[in-house]
Amino acid sequence: MSALYPSLEDLKVDQIIQAQARGTAGMPALPVQETAVYQPSVLYPNLAELEMYMGLSLSSREVQQNLPQILEGASTAVAGPSPGQVVAPVSGNSLGARRAEIKPGVREIHLCKDERGKTGLRLRAIDKGLFVQLVLANTPASLVGLRFGDQILQIDGRDCAGWSTDKAHRAVRKASAEKIIMVVRDRPFQRTITMHKDSTGHVGFVIKKGKVVSVVKQTSAARNGLLTNHYVCEVNGQNVIGLKDKEITEILATAGNVVTLTIIPTVIYEHMVKKLSPSLLHHTMDHSIPDV
Repeated sequence: MSALYPSLEDLKVDQIIQAQARGTAGMPALPVQETAVYQPSVLYPNLAELEMYMGLSLSSREVQQNLPQILEGASTAVAGPSPGQVVAPVSGNSLGARRAEIKPGVREIHLCKDERGKTGLRLRAIDKGLFVQLVLANTPASLVGLRFGDQILQIDGRDCAGWSTDKAHRAVRKASAEKIIMVVRDRPFQRTITMHKDSTGHVGFVIKKGKVVSVVKQTSAARNGLLTNHYVCEVNGQNVIGLKDKEITEILATAGNVVTLTIIPTVIYEHMVKKLSPSLLHHTMDHSIPDV
């Protein structure tokens, strides 16, 4: 099992780090002379020659901080990362990537109703499964962390497989106002892609009405496999469904140098939002920045 990397840029920079480390390990030690002038040691990697590598502005110091396990003289610098270890010399401990993470497995949540008897949740049946279609802002559903595209497996101990949309909404309406127990799987139709802005502040894609319509060659978007005909659901974990392209562009501009997009195929997205007006998505969908 190989090491894992958030992006192709992380993989390539780590390969350079390992090559530098192997080259240094193979160099014979120079004899010490009493008149020698002290030179401060250099932690690897030394990326001075790679400041514009792949269009990125890289800082050797920042990369070193993202790789605390690589120390001068340490064997890990030569041996490389452990199998399955996540290595991120460029992405670092990205807050956006952590917010956007689609976790494997299932989890249980406890949902309640507000003073009007509402949960702030709309569901939709797709392919015999039940999915979150809409999470209203500032409602019990948003407070427990439900997101667009989450799959609901159980409601109060009852399996939801094969339920219709109407049956699901009836079950929620009849449930206790104090506690509705749901078992949830994180967004099975969606995936995340971590990219890096170049020296001009771009990652290399064009959106139209929330959908990726073009990917620019030799950019981080192209290198990391961003696909056209996919809708952008989140930017660094923040839901952008229903927002105008200008609003999404502004969020991207302030997102920092590491950008994680959550995307969904067009055919699934359009089925998911069927019968929801663009105005409803824009003005009522929860677009807040989630906690980690």
